[in-house]
Amino acid sequence: MAADSSAFNRQIMTDTTEHRRRKEAGRNRLPGEKDEYQKYTPLLKAALRGDWEAAKKFFAQDPKAITAPITRELESALYMATGTGPAAINFVAELLKLMPAEALTERDIAGHTPLHLGAWVGNTAAVVLLLEKNPGLLRIREERGWLPVHFAAIHAKKETLSYLLKVTFKDDAAMRTLFFSPDGSTEPSGTDLLIHVITSGFYDLALDLVHCHRQLAISQTPNDNDSGLGAIARKAQAFPSGTHLNFVERIIYTYVPVNKLENYAEDPSGVEIENPVSNSQLPVQKYQWARFIGKAFSMPAVSQKSQAVLWKVFALLVPQVKRIREQKQMHQHALQLVRYLVKEIVIFNDLSMYDSLETKVVVNAARLGIHEVVEEIVESIPKLAWARDSECRSIYQRAVIERHENVFNLISQMSDHKHTVSMNIDESGNNILHIAGQLAPLYKLNLVSGAALQMQRELQWFKEVEKFVRPNYIERPNINNETPAMVFTREHEKLVVAGGEWMKNTANSCTIAAALIATVVFAAILTVPGGNDDSDGHPIFSKEIAFTVFIISDALSLFTSTTSLLLFLSILTTRYAEGDFLHVLPKRLIIGLVTLFLSITTMMVAFSSTLYLVIGHKNAWLLYPVGALACLPITSFVLLQFPLLVDLISSTYGPGIFGKQSDRQFF
Repeated sequence: MAADSSAFNRQIMTDTTEHRRRKEAGRNRLPGEKDEYQKYTPLLKAALRGDWEAAKKFFAQDPKAITAPITRELESALYMATGTGPAAINFVAELLKLMPAEALTERDIAGHTPLHLGAWVGNTAAVVLLLEKNPGLLRIREERGWLPVHFAAIHAKKETLSYLLKVTFKDDAAMRTLFFSPDGSTEPSGTDLLIHVITSGFYDLALDLVHCHRQLAISQTPNDNDSGLGAIARKAQAFPSGTHLNFVERIIYTYVPVNKLENYAEDPSGVEIENPVSNSQLPVQKYQWARFIGKAFSMPAVSQKSQAVLWKVFALLVPQVKRIREQKQMHQHALQLVRYLVKEIVIFNDLSMYDSLETKVVVNAARLGIHEVVEEIVESIPKLAWARDSECRSIYQRAVIERHENVFNLISQMSDHKHTVSMNIDESGNNILHIAGQLAPLYKLNLVSGAALQMQRELQWFKEVEKFVRPNYIERPNINNETPAMVFTREHEKLVVAGGEWMKNTANSCTIAAALIATVVFAAILTVPGGNDDSDGHPIFSKEIAFTVFIISDALSLFTSTTSLLLFLSILTTRYAEGDFLHVLPKRLIIGLVTLFLSITTMMVAFSSTLYLVIGHKNAWLLYPVGALACLPITSFVLLQFPLLVDLISSTYGPGIFGKQSDRQFF
């Protein structure tokens, strides 16, 4: 093995020296000197078009052009055709028949072989042909030390990457080049490859990679001490916690079947991993209806084979199902990868890796809100439940800073140790309640619609954290002599003003609408349709059913619009204190919007009833288009204001974002 490595290294040194000589020759052309590559312009165009017939005529006149560089960057015709893609695959195949195998190792000015470029652009067909001609291309590094397989990973060419990994695993020399240095120690390029594969989102291929070479689980890059676990801990979108799904999508996600994984790592709980979100990512207490509907859709009495067929049909009818299924499969691969990496770190008992986990992986996962990674690491290395960042802040304090409720909620899954969480004090003397008093990051605030609801969410965070701190910490000052309440007031001063303005603008707009409706329906009750009988003063249509509908709906519209008007006026005259945004103002706005919607609906019913009384007997066909048009303002109100109303009701009366996520014990 040592002899093979030495011989290969000598060959690499020879190739590198020759490449440098050619590189300098290409760069050192004097200004005004004739470009020697100008004559290859027809061949260059043919390679870019994949025109083999034109190239063949050129080769007949100049056979040296088959292997010669044809650009100042020392790119050959094979190099250019490989980068062209599928359109030039016949060109590549025919050209390879004319070239000796050793000519394929010629590199451009940056040290790239045609195989590097094929991996770069994802030209898998050309990569196959190149390796069939010269398998040694797999082991040639470019100037930065990257192999072709690195290029496929960096540029996210999964098909090409899968093929290159497959042939690498079958080639002992390629394996040694990728994973080992000439002295037999671990080669950093293997770790780089794992990180690039994870960064590109190919977690299934990353599993194959670490399963093939277990040492990658604990290896780190020499410059920045990065690792595979560190890379996956930065990919929030690789886990359910980083995926935002609506109600229907949650149901599909929970019960759509995915392919089982190979048993790379056993689940710490002893349960086979097939649905990683069934016990932790969808809290039972929050989504009871989703689970009920999902179970009904799964139909336990039906065989698994029949269920699979039904899901395939469902995926054809609803394209969204395929996307959600792919997401779930990706999440499963990512979770399995984390479990395997952590398991290998524990098996190798690498204490230096523990420090890296503490300072980077766990803290980064908490900072990004990836509670799955935090749970898996703490499950195997419990002491990391108390990991701190460079500012002496715990992962729970970091979760509060970034407003990641899924990480903070892990406190609810802890044993009595959770009482010690609030005891952490950072370098500025801030306890966790001081941190909750700080303003949330802008990207988290923007997830909530309206400054008033943003202020409500901030108050909910402060009140929730307040439940976990010791009583004496509620009024304990930091080094700036500020209590948590003082920090909250200072940090949210501008948001209170913005929330008040938002409330005023909303109330003003709705007040105008409610006042107009009240005016119209009040006038309508005084001038009933058809007029009154001169003899007794009773309405002419008083015995009609439609008239009764008109009277009731008009009265309801008047009452609800007046109530809505009073509620919006009360919002305009409130003091807009911090605490008002938690319950008082949202409740008034909810009732005001609901009554305004009811007043609009009943007003349209009253109008339709009047129209029926006036023209319904003679022109009944007019009622259909008029009825449809009467639904237009109602539909418009629902489309424009209903999302806000749902957000208000959910944030004020809903289950909230805090609470136990699963029955799994955290620590």
